[in-house]
Amino acid sequence: MKIIVYLFGMMVILQFACKKQERHRYNGIYENACLDRIAFPVGGMGAGMFCVEGTGAISHVSLRHRPELFHEPCMFAAIHVKGLENGTKVLEKTVPDWKKFGGRETSLGKGGTTWGLPRFDEGTFNARFPFADIALKNSDMPLDVAMKAWSPFIPTDADHSGLPAGAIEYTFRNTSDHTVEAVFSYSSRNFMYVARKGASAVKPVKNGFILSQTGEENEPYHQGDFAVFTDDTATKVDLLWFRGGWFDPLTIRWNEIVAGTIKENAFDPGAPGGSLFVPFRLEPKKEKTVRLYMTWYVPYSNLRIGQEPLPEDIPTYHPAAAKSDSAYRAEAGSAHYRPWYSKRFKNIEEVCDYWATHYDELKKKTQAFTDAFYRSTLPPEVLEAVAANLTILKSPTVFRQYDGRLWNWEGCGDTWGSCHGSCTHVWNYAQAIPHLFPDMERTLRETEFLVSQDSRGHQAFRTNLPIRPARHDFHAAADGQLGGIMKVYREWRISGNSEWLQTMYPAVRQSMDYCISAWDPRESGALEEPHHNTYDIEFWGPDGMCTGFYAGALQAIVLMGKAMNDEVGRYEALLKKSRAYLEEKLYDGEYFIQDIRWKDLKTPDPTKAQSFRSSCSTEAIAILEKEGPKYQYGKGCLSDGILGSWMARVCGMPDVVDENRVTGHLNAVYRYNLKKSLKEHANPQRPTFAMGDDGGLLLCSWPKGGKPSLPFVYSDEVWTGIEYQVASHLMFEGEIKKGLEIVRTCRNRYDGRIRNPFNEYECGAWYARAMASYGLLEGLTGIRYDAIDKTLYVDARMGNNFISFLSTGSGFGNAGLKNGQPFLDVAYGTIEVKKYVVSGKTTNEK
Repeated sequence: MKIIVYLFGMMVILQFACKKQERHRYNGIYENACLDRIAFPVGGMGAGMFCVEGTGAISHVSLRHRPELFHEPCMFAAIHVKGLENGTKVLEKTVPDWKKFGGRETSLGKGGTTWGLPRFDEGTFNARFPFADIALKNSDMPLDVAMKAWSPFIPTDADHSGLPAGAIEYTFRNTSDHTVEAVFSYSSRNFMYVARKGASAVKPVKNGFILSQTGEENEPYHQGDFAVFTDDTATKVDLLWFRGGWFDPLTIRWNEIVAGTIKENAFDPGAPGGSLFVPFRLEPKKEKTVRLYMTWYVPYSNLRIGQEPLPEDIPTYHPAAAKSDSAYRAEAGSAHYRPWYSKRFKNIEEVCDYWATHYDELKKKTQAFTDAFYRSTLPPEVLEAVAANLTILKSPTVFRQYDGRLWNWEGCGDTWGSCHGSCTHVWNYAQAIPHLFPDMERTLRETEFLVSQDSRGHQAFRTNLPIRPARHDFHAAADGQLGGIMKVYREWRISGNSEWLQTMYPAVRQSMDYCISAWDPRESGALEEPHHNTYDIEFWGPDGMCTGFYAGALQAIVLMGKAMNDEVGRYEALLKKSRAYLEEKLYDGEYFIQDIRWKDLKTPDPTKAQSFRSSCSTEAIAILEKEGPKYQYGKGCLSDGILGSWMARVCGMPDVVDENRVTGHLNAVYRYNLKKSLKEHANPQRPTFAMGDDGGLLLCSWPKGGKPSLPFVYSDEVWTGIEYQVASHLMFEGEIKKGLEIVRTCRNRYDGRIRNPFNEYECGAWYARAMASYGLLEGLTGIRYDAIDKTLYVDARMGNNFISFLSTGSGFGNAGLKNGQPFLDVAYGTIEVKKYVVSGKTTNEK
């Protein structure tokens, strides 16, 4: 009996040890079960993507200006070792178990995939954004395989970072003591084919093939090309897979690969797929690399989103706004969205030529970014969180239209963009683009204030696509519009361009005046009137979250107005009132709250007011009479409860509220809202973001009671973007350990076993709010560059010795402290520094 008990105990210990081993090490290598859900985006900013999975498979192929998250075409690399039994394998690790049952068409057997073909037994995955390194091994193979997938990512160079291109380098190392003869191949069905639309073909390109589909006169958006090629002169190309029914094409192609047969068929219309072959001979312990280039070209879409404006919706203070639609049509030759790259390149052949010609140069510059980013000595969970969410910039969340301006979704649905229009209240949180590609971020501000803002100063918080004036028939978003004012200040300081600010300022001031008249008509210093916000509802009465935005926007307009020699006395007086209101009326001694009001306002009662996806049933009216309007938070502890203060900090301004109260609120959020397990937490809303054994930071809690019957609609959820803003805000206030605990809690959910480490989702995949993670860099280090004053700011809260990454409008590199002294190492471009400020003190001036 003792032996049985002992053995049982050992089994429990071993099972626990195995589970513990499977837990991914932050910023480290993924292996075993942590490979299962990995899908790492490769592609250009606003150009579409494909993903490389943890096994090496390609999936999520989304090239036609929409997400296609379940698009896993029949395309694969293979290696054949001559004279070796079982010497032919797909260059991927074994298919994860979760794919075998329960997914799309698995009950039908997933015919047409490569899943049933032999693969490697062992594999690991390591991300060094934008590079993904996969290692494959098999005990019966004399070759070890290293794959490197990547696409250009060069901060400050949006054009090269937006190419419709990617690459996978396959490096084979002969681990045996004898010479190996082998054939590398890459094969693909023509997944660009569109049934009964135009004509499909597999066309030639040097050392490769193009999967092609034509459009039609009335439906040009079916046109699309995808090219696969090498630079190896030994490459042989087959443009004609076997034509037949059932599984004939793949069966014949695989049999030929197993036999080591190299076929060279010429172009023939209607071919179902194409292949390329690279034979090679490898001496013992030697290596051979095959560089596989991939490019695509889909120049048209059928996307035209948003209602057309009425005459009164078109702003009069900026002449270009009224003509923006007609100007776009004339330039793009279409009323629909066209990608930027279709202006830069005329066809797929031009893209192929450019990618092959500039490959080495772009890889070197991209590697310079990667080296600088990962040279950082910041905690590994922070580097992982920041880098993982930079993949959003390569996803279909981001568009760049024909004239070069950005336009974005909030995230990606399975086959559709989720929530259109560069939504201002969501993109408030995203801190990556303004530092990495500030010229692109400025196009968002220009659209918000010069195109989507009417002559009253009312902003449509969702922009039309193609970018043009919008219909102004719904609320402005208070947090989005006020946040935009702060972000104009940020863009000015990052760019160092005062002429740009001079162009923007009249519209920004008009926007500020609208916000005052709409939400603070009595000029009390608080947003009293109902105000729409990022929770897709209206808060009734003043609250810490949006009144904090108000204070931040007032501070920004004062600072910008003084630089423009404008009279800002009214705004200064309101800023003083707003600070006092926040500190004296909305702080309960522990955290910031909401004062729910609806009976003493200018706005009609909630039963008559406009609202999104809400109704006033008999039951709802009963709640109104008892508690007030639906969807409020009242005495709750809101994780976003002092968000406006964080926005002020990341926009390069001083805090707008007493620091002790801010710290008190953040500590309350940490104390009440951070849960190590959600097993006992009830979430009747959208639970899959975090549930069960997951830990997470709740959007709101009510530790002192008073939770409304129907609080704001997402209150019981967990959003990574809010986790990151709270974490970085804690770090700003010196609470580094607490901030890091939140980051770890978040990233533990995304370790590859259940969720994709490179896809933090909310209302859609690759959700923009998650780029709040970039704010962790400044939160930890205080590093910020001001291009107006040529000043580099650093804080010593991480200690006197650390290295961080820094990106500016003119270059990027590393900055930090060495023995308490600031330093700057520029890796790319230039960064002119005349003054260093460490923890508020000027240390030296140049």
